[in-house]
Amino acid sequence: MDESCTILSSKADPKAKELPKEKLPQALALFKDKKYFSQFHQENLKLTKLAIKNSINEDQLIMQTISNINELDKINNILIKRLREWHSLYLPELSKAVADHEKFLELTNKAKTVLLKEFKIAETMGADLEKRDVEQIKLLAAKLAEIYELRKQHELYLQSVMEKYCPNLLELAGVTIGAGLIELAKGLKHLALLPASTVQLLGAEKALFRHIKTGSRSPKHGIIINHPFVQSAGRELKGKAARMLADKLSLCARLDYFKGEFKAEEYKTELEAALK
Repeated sequence: MDESCTILSSKADPKAKELPKEKLPQALALFKDKKYFSQFHQENLKLTKLAIKNSINEDQLIMQTISNINELDKINNILIKRLREWHSLYLPELSKAVADHEKFLELTNKAKTVLLKEFKIAETMGADLEKRDVEQIKLLAAKLAEIYELRKQHELYLQSVMEKYCPNLLELAGVTIGAGLIELAKGLKHLALLPASTVQLLGAEKALFRHIKTGSRSPKHGIIINHPFVQSAGRELKGKAARMLADKLSLCARLDYFKGEFKAEEYKTELEAALK
């Protein structure tokens, strides 16, 4: 029985001593003996748990982090809209004057008289709310500011992980787009094996299925539409820019997965020259 257990454990531990070939039939015969079934079961459980433990890598960490960033973005969009509407009962001119959400959050902490003077508002249309009412608005602003800070911390963490795991992809795609591509591809390995045409459309699956089903216009890009290279291209050239970017991103993913050299800066220079 000890010899058969060595066979099982060697699959999880490469350093485990292997059973000699001449004793292999003897060990295999033990699997037919019911008195060893319970021990075989326990050994298989140990091996399965060890395999699950060893399967966790940077892919899972990146995917969980970028997924949480996406969820935080949804929460931020909902709550900042609510905050602006709520604060407009108190000082509607501020929401119209400040478009940047984070700047708006900072200003909500200031007193009404200070804001009126700072933005040169002679008379506000906002109501004179009681202190307890204003405190609730400021409480929402404070909690929302914490969510914004959490998102920033996630981005810094992602950057530190990706600098070692996929430096080429990080350099060319950026933190959020690079991590988003890994999430959509379900791992760097799969991303590296995908053709550039598929990388180009990652994130546009709904539009692609709608095109296949209804014959509507086919999508030209997925999440890489948010990349500065595609954004800066003219309207008629966005599709071409997306194809060029996807080609370079595909090369970056392969370099990172197969531990190749760092060539992202070279690719970035080529793209910038092509855009000009």
